[in-house]
Amino acid sequence: MYKTIDTLVPDMYNLLKTDVAHALNGDNKSLFYKNMGRALYRKFDSDYAYEPRLRMSNIGKPARQVWYDINKAPRETLSAATLNKFFFGDFIEEWLILLAREAGHFVEDTQKEIEIEGIKGRMDCKIDGVVVDVKSASPFSFKKFKNNTLEKDDPFGYIDQISGYAQAEGQDEAAFLAMDKVGGHIGLLKVPTRDVRPRIKMLKAALEKDTPPERCYADVPEGQSGNRVLAMQCSYCPFKQHCWADVNDGVGLRGFNYSYGPKFFTKVVKEPRTMEFKLDAIRSSPTTN
Repeated sequence: MYKTIDTLVPDMYNLLKTDVAHALNGDNKSLFYKNMGRALYRKFDSDYAYEPRLRMSNIGKPARQVWYDINKAPRETLSAATLNKFFFGDFIEEWLILLAREAGHFVEDTQKEIEIEGIKGRMDCKIDGVVVDVKSASPFSFKKFKNNTLEKDDPFGYIDQISGYAQAEGQDEAAFLAMDKVGGHIGLLKVPTRDVRPRIKMLKAALEKDTPPERCYADVPEGQSGNRVLAMQCSYCPFKQHCWADVNDGVGLRGFNYSYGPKFFTKVVKEPRTMEFKLDAIRSSPTTN
């Protein structure tokens, strides 16, 4: 009897129970090792260079950010800790796909290349016939998958990305398989997909211009202090310093640490009563990923 994706998460949890003996399928184990080897190659081999271009993985990102990326605008240098987290994400993706296979679900079309309107991308896989994108998430982000609120707060454009994969495969529904990388919880979120062709057309038109589109988000007031800070969505952008270089009388963004995380100030009227930190260095062009 064939399984459906609706039982995927409980089946994966049952597989992980320590009181249930399980011998890994040899083919599944070999695939896991092979794919992790490819991830290592992408991280450390000097022949693997990141070349910015419009792909399915970035069509959901704000147009100004995409323009900066394609045109190689100065961007923040990624810290060793951040790069380490990226590799952790690669491991989680392969781990969850391995668990899905071992739990008796049908996994196919891993890293299949698709194309819409000349824009290419590689889907993670299909599980039980459903297009699936695998995500590692912080506890905060995982709640969006668990509580089905991603559509209301999707700063990285995940829904447009997975919609492109599903649309290329003729499907009107897709699913995110997500893992909380701190708590270890696994969640599955089914989402209706959307037509990504209008967005692709808009991005292509924006990229033909010599100047970037409008800023993605306006800065916001910081309480009643008179200060202004970046919107949360901008805080994650590697181009935020370049984008906001003219603020604070030409000084640029100023960063202050709080117990719940950093804030990036575009206007300081009243000095915050917390430690200011030096923003990450920026570089003029992408390096190997």
